[in-house]
Amino acid sequence: MEKIKMENPIVEMDGDEMTRVIWKDIKKELLEPYIDLKVDYYDLSMENRNDTDDEVTLDSAKAVEKHKVGVKCATITANEDRVKEFDLKKIYPSPNATIRAYLDGVMFREPITFDCLDILIPTWKEPIAIARHSFGDIYVSKSFSLKKGEELNVSINGENKYSYKPDYDAIFLTQYNKVESIKYFAHECFKYALEKKMNLIFSTKDTVVPGYDSVFKEIFNETFEEYRKEFEKNGLVYNYYLIDNAIAQIMKSKGNILWTLKNYDGDVMSDMISAVYGSLSLMESSIIGNGTYLYEAAHGTVTDHYRRYQEGEITSTNSVALIFTWASGIEKRGQLDGNKELEEFGVKLKKAVRATIENGFITGDLISSYNKKDYVKVNYIEFIEKVKEFLDKSL
Repeated sequence: MEKIKMENPIVEMDGDEMTRVIWKDIKKELLEPYIDLKVDYYDLSMENRNDTDDEVTLDSAKAVEKHKVGVKCATITANEDRVKEFDLKKIYPSPNATIRAYLDGVMFREPITFDCLDILIPTWKEPIAIARHSFGDIYVSKSFSLKKGEELNVSINGENKYSYKPDYDAIFLTQYNKVESIKYFAHECFKYALEKKMNLIFSTKDTVVPGYDSVFKEIFNETFEEYRKEFEKNGLVYNYYLIDNAIAQIMKSKGNILWTLKNYDGDVMSDMISAVYGSLSLMESSIIGNGTYLYEAAHGTVTDHYRRYQEGEITSTNSVALIFTWASGIEKRGQLDGNKELEEFGVKLKKAVRATIENGFITGDLISSYNKKDYVKVNYIEFIEKVKEFLDKSL
């Protein structure tokens, strides 16, 4: 068949370790034989980030701003151990944090569900997605310590706002957010809920942090008034709950909820949601902001599998999220460019993944939740080959 043409490129951000290996095979087997693939490529490997003093990370975010669509492989976030392993010049910030802060978008994470995979909470009959504000809070915070008897003073333009002199050693944390970013966050959440036909819950703890969390609450409640008629028309509901009450409400629910959270809360709760639905490898993740769309895998670089791969083992690593990352990027590129053939290819690639798993070809991490009698455990290469077989049938 003639390859599908692309008018505009997708920004490709390559990654690290096992996911980098699988990423390359996905391109080779599932994309390049079918698409005249155009990419604006950025190597976000730990080695290249070190060689470029991390300039490549910011450059890749700027490229997404330019081309509107990007796909990102999983990357290493450096710590002291990684500094020694890669002989790094310093501990670089998380690439995800750098990119999200630049794009100032909203992170949405939604489980990829299958009829053949059990959900750990049986009452959740429909998906629960997470919307995470991807700017501010502790991710832009500064922390410092105060010794017994020392005095802390906070002033704005010279005017003293707060003083504290503890009679014990203490630690402090300062953080901030942008009101305009919160307003944008609220609008994107209500739009996403309407698009997906999901009820929306926003939760925080304004009773404990009234001067900070209450701003989020007020903005969401005010913004809802602009979407109230559309919500009612679609039979959808918006609720604000304190975060502890929200957890109780969601645990008892049937699902079909977009749970909207501040940056840190969303970071924590998205991993909990993914575990309930089976695996971080079965979670779609996207950052949507100001007309840009960046798709990524929710999981990390799978270091333990990579160590075994380095020793010659072909691991049974789950590649679903990585394949969906590419499929979503291709689908969105097609939508924005009016390229129906490209858009449909992205949809068909996702369907091929579903067909592979529903027909019993699964990686080792899915065995415990697989509810059909017969299955075949496959390694990551065999899984990609099976996806290719089902993709060929659909084309």
